[in-house]
Amino acid sequence: MTSQRKCAYILASILALLILFGAKSVITGRAYLKTSTGSTASCLQFCWIRPFISCLSSVIRSTTGSVAEEGEDDREFDYIKGSPKGPEKWGELKPEWAACKHGKMQSPIDLSNARVKFISQPEIRIYKPSNATLKNSGYDISVNWNGDAGSIFINGTEYRLQQVHWHTPSEHTINGKRFDMELHMVHESPDLNVQNRIAVIGVMYKIGRPNEFLSKLKKSISSLIGKKGEERNLGIIDPNDIQAESQCYYRYMGSLTTPPCDEGVIWSVNTKVKNVASDQIKLLKKAVLYYAKENARPLQPRNNRDIYLYFSKYFTSY
Repeated sequence: MTSQRKCAYILASILALLILFGAKSVITGRAYLKTSTGSTASCLQFCWIRPFISCLSSVIRSTTGSVAEEGEDDREFDYIKGSPKGPEKWGELKPEWAACKHGKMQSPIDLSNARVKFISQPEIRIYKPSNATLKNSGYDISVNWNGDAGSIFINGTEYRLQQVHWHTPSEHTINGKRFDMELHMVHESPDLNVQNRIAVIGVMYKIGRPNEFLSKLKKSISSLIGKKGEERNLGIIDPNDIQAESQCYYRYMGSLTTPPCDEGVIWSVNTKVKNVASDQIKLLKKAVLYYAKENARPLQPRNNRDIYLYFSKYFTSY
């Protein structure tokens, strides 16, 4: 609790005490004055209370307003439909976010089997345990690795795992179907000369059995409820525990799904749908702030982009 909010509570308590202990004297004064001055008693009963209430209301409004500015209203964007900072307005909020409005390769999109090109090609994903932290950005909950947590290799280029985060509900849809949750594994190439430096793996979830990876994080996530910007040290976390392996996945060129919506992101979205408990989704929603309870960006136009359905026969993960 901030000092400003404490001040408001103290003033409210003082007002309650004044009303409680002053009522008797006011009533007594009214009985005495009524016989000699008539209506003057009504003024004694109310005139001292009204200015105090007005003053207290002003203090409470100013203090609660300050709290909102410090915690919730400092958001750069939100997910509320029709909001001045909602998804429809992202591209207008900052010049460097213009791609959110004018980009032609934006994400997420609907992935349809009827419009894909089939490719059979081996791909390697190698993950390993590393030290990690859990962070509440206000918009999502993420696990961030501080060391080498492994990589994926796309067309011979290495992309190192940086972090994972969750969206509820899913951002991508498959054949028009939206799922209950989507996990993003964000990778970045260490090669500054690579044209497309970010690669993201998307994993879909439906309501079912508890997800083991989220179960391990339950206590830490609970400790971050409503605490935007705070982190918790998780120690050693193995990305393999996510169990994101899939030998069949969609691939297309897209963008980040949050501002600045930079394009040139290589998306690989698994066709295999995993399970998550409804209570686990509720916890993720409870942890973030009110403007990101449903932190899924609306679908974006495909704009004639190619979508590939990969069958990776020699998938490796260890």
